[in-house]
Amino acid sequence: MPRAALAAPGRGDAQTLNSADDIGRSMNTQTDVAPIGLFEPHYVAFLETITHLRPRLHRYCARMTGSALDGEDVMQEVVFEAYRKLDRFDDSRPVDPWLFRIAHNRCIDFLRRREVRQEAEAVAAEPDSVQPVEPIGPALNRAVERLVINLPPKERACVLLKDVFDYTLEEIAELVDSTVGGVKAALNRGRGKLAALHESPKAKSDPSPETLALLRAYVDRFNRRDWDGVRELTSADARLCVGDCFAGRLIDSPYFVEYERPIIPWRMALGEVDEETVVIIMRQDPEGLTPFSVIRLDVAAGRIARITDYIKCAWILEAAASISAVGA
Repeated sequence: MPRAALAAPGRGDAQTLNSADDIGRSMNTQTDVAPIGLFEPHYVAFLETITHLRPRLHRYCARMTGSALDGEDVMQEVVFEAYRKLDRFDDSRPVDPWLFRIAHNRCIDFLRRREVRQEAEAVAAEPDSVQPVEPIGPALNRAVERLVINLPPKERACVLLKDVFDYTLEEIAELVDSTVGGVKAALNRGRGKLAALHESPKAKSDPSPETLALLRAYVDRFNRRDWDGVRELTSADARLCVGDCFAGRLIDSPYFVEYERPIIPWRMALGEVDEETVVIIMRQDPEGLTPFSVIRLDVAAGRIARITDYIKCAWILEAAASISAVGA
């Protein structure tokens, strides 16, 4: 990709970049950051140059984290980090492996935060005596693809990168910071476990009755265009993140004004994505109301403390293992 397409940010963008980094770190840690608002033009231009890679990157992050929504949050961190490092990118090399390496490292950080590291270390202590297994190959179906969440992180990454994304052993070794021999061993173990694995239902964590009532009230007031009523459900310092567009305080955003525009008759419904209770954005099509995107609401102290709107991230629904909406 030419340097003109991946132009490094200038010196004047330093403050913005530091803030973007803070936003990226906050997506999973939920720490407070300074209000940012709309993303600055240089960053939006960078996002446009990698649009063709976003679905593949998201698919990898979603499979590594086990959630289409968590995968998108991690990918937002990935693109922020890549943007900050553009001045160090060697444009004589392909951009895909560079972004996938950043994505892999961010996914491992995410998994460590979920305390998967102890499980991975315990599995690593097991003898490597699994019998060789034939490669699953590019025909790996979606059901089996989602089973990789049952593997330790390194095996999960190697199976995904080889059998889903068709990277070479040498490329995978560089991406996961290993050797070709280490990648072969991880592939052998991972494929062996997948061959003997049967998909089991994912443990579901239902929201409390109080939280469920709050989410239902949000959907009901949103569909009635009762914006004052919606705001009553949010905390005074509620945060808003609209993928590829805005990150900051809800009170500083034109968020509800945008949804109020009569261009598209949006409707909301309570539903589930990958067994997580979310708000489903419904669009009126000739066939009727159809799921278009999702909104994740974080609740604290009886109020909505954070809204993460993925309306600009079309790849999420395709990557989700399951989607359902009720009351549309």
